[in-house]
Amino acid sequence: MSLLQQTIEQITATTKANYDKAENYIDSLAKPPKSLGKLERIAAKLAAIHDGEFPKIHKKEVIVCAGDHGVCDEGVTTNPQSVTVFQTLGFPKGTTGVCALAKSVGAEVVAVDVGVLEDLPADSGVILKKVKYGTDNMAKGPAMSRDEAIRSIEVGIEVATQQIKNGVNLLATGEMGIGNTTPSAAILSVLEDCDPLEVTGFGAGVGEGGIAYKAEVIRKAIALNQPNRDDIIDVLAKVGGLEIGAMAGVTLAAAANRVPLVVDGYISTVAALIAAELNPHVQDYVLASHASEEPGAKIAAARLDIEPMLHMNMRLGEGSGAVLAFPIIEAALSMATTMVTLEQAASIIQPKV
Repeated sequence: MSLLQQTIEQITATTKANYDKAENYIDSLAKPPKSLGKLERIAAKLAAIHDGEFPKIHKKEVIVCAGDHGVCDEGVTTNPQSVTVFQTLGFPKGTTGVCALAKSVGAEVVAVDVGVLEDLPADSGVILKKVKYGTDNMAKGPAMSRDEAIRSIEVGIEVATQQIKNGVNLLATGEMGIGNTTPSAAILSVLEDCDPLEVTGFGAGVGEGGIAYKAEVIRKAIALNQPNRDDIIDVLAKVGGLEIGAMAGVTLAAAANRVPLVVDGYISTVAALIAAELNPHVQDYVLASHASEEPGAKIAAARLDIEPMLHMNMRLGEGSGAVLAFPIIEAALSMATTMVTLEQAASIIQPKV
């Protein structure tokens, strides 16, 4: 059995009984029921993941998957692909946006080369798992082969599984890949059966043709490659990205190991959608961090039935929004494990007889 199939079969649903148990306990705390809003739902979801118990977060980490995109040849972005290389090399040095934010919340950042155009130095600190040197131009043919798509997912599974073995029990997905909002929009357009313009945004900077041209490139790629919306591996192979596949693998591994997974923005949410297409129970383990400025992000989150915690007008990617959600998750758990119940509070103030 392949690693991918084994991981898919390992994922089981959380139970409503465990969620309800946690929710009822939270309702009994010394506060008006539901007065802490989303914090209560977050804590209950984490308890459901952990068989009804509120977990303690020991180690939190964002896995940043990096890859380049052949569709950049179509002029869908103003940014040069060289940005992917030097930003990927910046993660182990702690110099990128997500690293600065992760440092402030006590989280670690791990970078993985799944498909960067250039070879990275062996001593770069990046985990080297290159499947190929960037995707092919999906406007001219499939972005990758089916085997490469599967391998990209398995890279994410391998890396996340190892990090979980190393003690990580709160994960987030992040990405680096100039042009990667284009395949993300293409994947979501296929899954939603909608016009690409509905899910296409500015990304890291659109080319001269603007968003309308970017959507037309996606339209052309879908018409040419005819991805089968009932076969998510086919969709990933034909109009996807290597780092998107790897993030889907990270998401699958988290669910298989019953570890909560925080998605960042548009691209990592689309990656979680891929994972959920492979096993719908994945969404039981996924939390949304922030409402990305990309128009497709809201549609993707709704499809996963997850509700962002924050709205910070962010669209950087890298996992930057996801790490901001880490302290909110820890606050939710602290609420559930530190507050006394209303009954306990009443007993404290009752006079001794």
